[in-house]
Amino acid sequence: MKRLLPVVLLAAGLALGAAGPPASAAEDRILANGLLPPVPVPADNPQTDAKIRLGAQLYFDTRLSADNTISCATCHKPDAAWANHGATDTGIRGQVGGRNSGTILDSAYMRFQFWDGRAGSLEEQALGPIHNPIEMGETLENVVRKLNAIPGYRAAFQEVFGKEADTDGIARAIASFERTIVSGPSPFDRYLLGDKKAMSPEAVRGMDLFNGKAHCTPCHSGAAFSDQSFHNLGVGMDKPNPDLGREGFTKDPADRGRFKTPGLRNVALTHPYLHDGSEKTLLDVIELYDRGGVPNANLDPLMLPLRLTRQEKQDLVAFLAALTGTLPSVKPPALPGDAGAGGEAAKGGAR
Repeated sequence: MKRLLPVVLLAAGLALGAAGPPASAAEDRILANGLLPPVPVPADNPQTDAKIRLGAQLYFDTRLSADNTISCATCHKPDAAWANHGATDTGIRGQVGGRNSGTILDSAYMRFQFWDGRAGSLEEQALGPIHNPIEMGETLENVVRKLNAIPGYRAAFQEVFGKEADTDGIARAIASFERTIVSGPSPFDRYLLGDKKAMSPEAVRGMDLFNGKAHCTPCHSGAAFSDQSFHNLGVGMDKPNPDLGREGFTKDPADRGRFKTPGLRNVALTHPYLHDGSEKTLLDVIELYDRGGVPNANLDPLMLPLRLTRQEKQDLVAFLAALTGTLPSVKPPALPGDAGAGGEAAKGGAR
């Protein structure tokens, strides 16, 4: 498997030079969002071809789960913009989780992982689903044992890390693979680079609204369209036993009902939306914002009624669709056979 190289776009300064004078005040402001920079890579986990290949195998291998039925790719499907279209995750034995899986596409740009931000890196995130009893339901100790019982994996870990498989190596390899899952240029990016026909008139109007009346940029800012923070929209807070969100991790009552601001690149492809998958379409989400969210004691002060017209809502949807970039195409790799399989025939895989 060849190394999957992230798409590296031109620097924002070049974009400004190519685009010429901004056509509107909103266009001037949105340049602060800009183009995706090169993927940040931690110094203690540099990218290598062999590590990325190993991470890809682990990502698609169902043997990381307790009953050998669930892989990372089960909930983050390459053919579904690296997400899936279920409201929430379904794990081993058909167990249904309480949160939407989201996408790993461009997750390398996110400061926090998971809706409550309990992981501060892709390395930390990679192990969480493996030992989550509702998702992959396996113990980390048993995953290590299983991998070291497979000659092909044992050899790969020796090549990459100079030792047998362990939890640290598993996390580093999967994270390295996920850092290659980066979207390419979108119509919005081409527009910023000077192609004023890249976005439709509706999308351009939507861009003005996004930066003005619709009040989106206070939270959806930066190249990934996320402020890398947490907000309470009130979603689910009117239920008898609401998801506490970030409070469940920090234990701070001020964080009750606060969830991570997701990025918006490729958002048109990753429905349904919000932490519980409760909104099926982008228009549904915009209607929620237009109402000012769901009233509750911790409602974010940025959540205010917007009073958007029907056309304005449609224009916002058009702009969000213009954030759709080209997607990396990755086929499930051949997997090492198990200890008793005889040879290295592939076994397991994405389901």
